[in-house]
Amino acid sequence: MNRFIWPARIYYEDTDSGGVVYYANYLKFLERARTEWLRSLGFELDVLSRDSQVMFVVRKLAVDYHRPARFNDLLHVHTSIAEARRASLRFAQTIVRSEGPEQQLLCTGNSLVACVATDSFKPRPVPQAILAEIFGDN
Repeated sequence: MNRFIWPARIYYEDTDSGGVVYYANYLKFLERARTEWLRSLGFELDVLSRDSQVMFVVRKLAVDYHRPARFNDLLHVHTSIAEARRASLRFAQTIVRSEGPEQQLLCTGNSLVACVATDSFKPRPVPQAILAEIFGDN
C-alpha cells in the first residue's frame, strides 16, 4: 500500500512553556493525517456518516516520542495501513522534521481505528469502496 504524507507547520499555539510542541498536539497531527488520507482517497467523514451511517473512532493508540518539534518547524506525517480487518483499520504513522539536510524522526504512532454505526456505535464493516481504494481493487 502507498504511504500518504501530510505536511504540518508548527505554530506558536502548538508549543508549551518550554517552546516545544506539547505532547498531546502530536495526537492532533496524527488524526489530521488520517482524515486527510481518507480525503485524498475521495472520502469525507461527514459524507460517510450521512450517506453510509458509519464513522471511525480510535479504539487504541500507542505513541513514542523521540525528539521534540519546535515553533515554525515543517513536519511531515507519514501514514500507512498496517492492517485492514472487517471492521477496523490499523494505522502506522511517523512524524518527521522535514527541513534541514536530513529528516529527523520525532514521533511514531500506531492506532487501531474502528468502523462503527453512527446510531449505535456498534462495529460495522469498513465500507467496501474504502477497501477498494486502499487495495486498488477498483
